[in-house]
Amino acid sequence: MNAAVGAPSIVRKKIICHNPVGFPPKVAKKRLAPRLEALDGKTIYLVDSRFDDSIELLKRVERWFADHMPNVNVKLVSLAGYYGRDDQELWSQIKANGDAAIIGVGHCSTCSPAVSTHAVTMETQFGIPTVALHTSMFDKVARSVTRMAGLPDAPTVYVPQPVMGKSEAELTGYVEGLDPVTGRPVMREIIEALTSDLSGTQKEEIERSTPRFVESGTEEELHELFLRNNWTDKLPIILPTEERVAAMLAATSQPADKVVGRMQPTHNRGRWEYTVEKVAVNAVMAGAKPEYFPVILALAASEVSARQSTSSSGSAMVVVNGPIRKEIGMNCGIGAMGPYNHANATIGRAYGLLSQNIQGGSVPGETFMGSQGNAYTYNSITFAENEERSPWEPLHVQRGFKTEDSVVNVFFGCRSTTFGLGLRKDYWREHVRDMLVAVDTVTAPCLLLDPITARQFIDRGGFDSKEKLIRFVYETAQMPAGRYWDMQLVQNYIYPNATLGVEPLATRSKAAPDELIPMFLEPEINVVVVGGEANGYWQIMGAKHRASVSVDDWR
Repeated sequence: MNAAVGAPSIVRKKIICHNPVGFPPKVAKKRLAPRLEALDGKTIYLVDSRFDDSIELLKRVERWFADHMPNVNVKLVSLAGYYGRDDQELWSQIKANGDAAIIGVGHCSTCSPAVSTHAVTMETQFGIPTVALHTSMFDKVARSVTRMAGLPDAPTVYVPQPVMGKSEAELTGYVEGLDPVTGRPVMREIIEALTSDLSGTQKEEIERSTPRFVESGTEEELHELFLRNNWTDKLPIILPTEERVAAMLAATSQPADKVVGRMQPTHNRGRWEYTVEKVAVNAVMAGAKPEYFPVILALAASEVSARQSTSSSGSAMVVVNGPIRKEIGMNCGIGAMGPYNHANATIGRAYGLLSQNIQGGSVPGETFMGSQGNAYTYNSITFAENEERSPWEPLHVQRGFKTEDSVVNVFFGCRSTTFGLGLRKDYWREHVRDMLVAVDTVTAPCLLLDPITARQFIDRGGFDSKEKLIRFVYETAQMPAGRYWDMQLVQNYIYPNATLGVEPLATRSKAAPDELIPMFLEPEINVVVVGGEANGYWQIMGAKHRASVSVDDWR
């Protein structure tokens, strides 16, 4: 039915909202090293990043040179430590004894930025013509890193994903095949990148800034804008109007323009800066009450992103201690880790939203590369420790704070979880050991104990302090050395440090294959009491402690 002729049209009110995005880092323009006239008679270093069979692909590159350009002297070397470590000694060696370098393979969300960063370092600090070799999955990631490093056209060549577990024939096919991004032969691109003058191709970076407000619009238009710009967690938000942000800011004595910290989705991607006001904007969007704001500011001050771009799909976990728990009505009892408390839920959501927005984004395939994703990222598993029902001192006191201090403790990982019910009389030690073996080896076990189970650990094992329980966990979590060192995660992240002589890893690496060795480092094991005593269920979460920050400093 048509509207009556002459009926008044509905005028929708325009709203002004704050922009939730942080401030990008300043980019210092850099220059590529001079290229070689030709490769004949030159020495090229192939630098293995030490991640998931990278060296196997570089062996095929080495073979290609032997077959097609035998006059080129090729040296295959590996980084001294894990892929994220800046190997200045190796760069100096290449500078002294080589003419160019090929580094790779960047084929994960953290090693790809590291490979690009190492290539930029060799180009700009050591004057070494360098090609970074990545898999095509990380094209946008690699480009964003070199752009933020001030070298947007750093030579980058791609092979198919994955590299891990591929046969020699398949990897040879990668090297002799086409770059999936450009469609050009891989080795031709590598040779041209080392010998062609690229100075004229470098693009000037445009100065970037973040406006304080977005363009005004109706409520519907602004909701669509925030969703389209990937500023939400895909759930409805509260629009951050001037009035709402002002109310949030009134809950702290800190000035709105005070810089809270700098954050990035992963190492080498560029640290974005953010102010108290930017944190307030995201807190409003999450639906948090102003009285929660000091807790949210403390989380932002940790500079630990809850939206880290790890292909392993990690998530943050937040444990709150001290008087602030009761002041704002946080839950530490029944349902504390679930969606049953407004403070728990919105503080955790605010932490996630501020992380993705103030660090410049969290977009799958671009600034987030978690292969499977993690549902824990919706609220960062945020809860209060049940200090009143715990038989031990609370977590923040262990971390050096006073009982009367209010503190947020940030963990990251949450990719592995095991759970049990209480402790049996006869085989409880063995049951705990079985649970610990299921925790991923590169994080650390965090025991999340209902008060019933906490008291059982005292009754069964005499662990009248968290320190005694942690020592038991450390001594119980053991694995045959051969099996331990063969795990891919251990090879990627732990074994490189053992080869550098880092103790106790270096000593453990010398153990016989059937000798039992500890799986974790004792200082990284944690115990938290949470739950309402509905039963003695408990969990072990693979979650590493990353920061403890005073809430009182942000009131």
